[in-house]
Amino acid sequence: MALLSQADTLIVDVPTIRPHVLAMATMHSQAMVIVRLTDSDGVEGIGEGTTIGGLSYGEESPESIKSAIDTYIVPVLKTCDIARVGATMVKVAKCVRGNHFAKCAVETALLDMAGKRLGVPVSDLIGGGRVRDEMPVAWTLASGDTARDIAEGEEMLSLRRHRIFKLKIGKRDVRDDVAHVGAICKALGDRASVRVDVNQNWSEAQAKRGMAMLQDVGCDLVEQPIAGDDIAAMARLATTRGVPLMADEALHGPRTALRIASAAAAGVFALKIAQSGGLFATAEVAAIGTAAGIGLYGGTMLEGGVGTAASAHVFATVPELAWGTELFGPLLQTEEILTAPLGYGDFAVKVPTGPGLGIALDPDKIAFFRRDRSTTVAAAPILHAVNAGA
Repeated sequence: MALLSQADTLIVDVPTIRPHVLAMATMHSQAMVIVRLTDSDGVEGIGEGTTIGGLSYGEESPESIKSAIDTYIVPVLKTCDIARVGATMVKVAKCVRGNHFAKCAVETALLDMAGKRLGVPVSDLIGGGRVRDEMPVAWTLASGDTARDIAEGEEMLSLRRHRIFKLKIGKRDVRDDVAHVGAICKALGDRASVRVDVNQNWSEAQAKRGMAMLQDVGCDLVEQPIAGDDIAAMARLATTRGVPLMADEALHGPRTALRIASAAAAGVFALKIAQSGGLFATAEVAAIGTAAGIGLYGGTMLEGGVGTAASAHVFATVPELAWGTELFGPLLQTEEILTAPLGYGDFAVKVPTGPGLGIALDPDKIAFFRRDRSTTVAAAPILHAVNAGA
């Protein structure tokens, strides 16, 4: 039996290499909640909870993720045999509603610990194990400037780092956005796949027109063009002429995946471990998509090395990943927080092979980028709110 002896949570803020322009925010840095759990045998597991733009993307922020873990989830962990990851997360789910990002960070740390105890990678603990050791990885062109995005795309192709590109659109008029996409499609030609992400910023009418126009200029995929809770409108769009529609913000775990599949409201699922509520839930979403004939794409919340490694492990177990992945989060940051970065090259990202997640945090980088002092939760139950600092 493994008991929790220590839980540390901290927020680290790492600058991005350039402004990352999305429909709902412009990022200049990424805030990541890092979780470190240690059991009674001294085995440590690490996890990450990361969202985009504070509260501009979803209902959880870095500060709320940290608070949920410290105040509500850690006391539950102290009552569990944390070597039994599935049973532990079932109990957490009964005691804590929602908070998928926080739960994902904790589950990741528990799986990291379990893999280290058994001497196997996390991918061996999910479903039937890994079916691939690397996977295609996309790059997001999000400067908003057409010439700059073309130059960046050309550079990535020449470096053999990416040949799948996703463009962040939705802030401008539909015609202006389509012209921007069309220019990039024309410049990169058949050397690359170009997709777009609207981040729910279009109305249904705009999306119907925009998706037809995007198909005409050579775009391959449109991610979440309208509000994710409007499943009926997504279904109407998914059956009209235009590029395939990928569900992203509409997906919040297996139940929503089943609802979308039943309504034929998407042709592709963007798998995200944080939005799904963990690696196990993500595997369930993938299984629902596969059963429904829906294509699968390995998405990202622009996590750092920890969340990206965790995502890679679960995506490595998906039998068919026809649309590749976008696990480029660490490459968008100016500094690496791992002792050894994940392997990128030949248009792919490699899945770590060591025990657990197969990665380790760089203590110096964590100390430098941490927003405030880490919170150490001792063995005695702590039920009061934890002060996250300034």
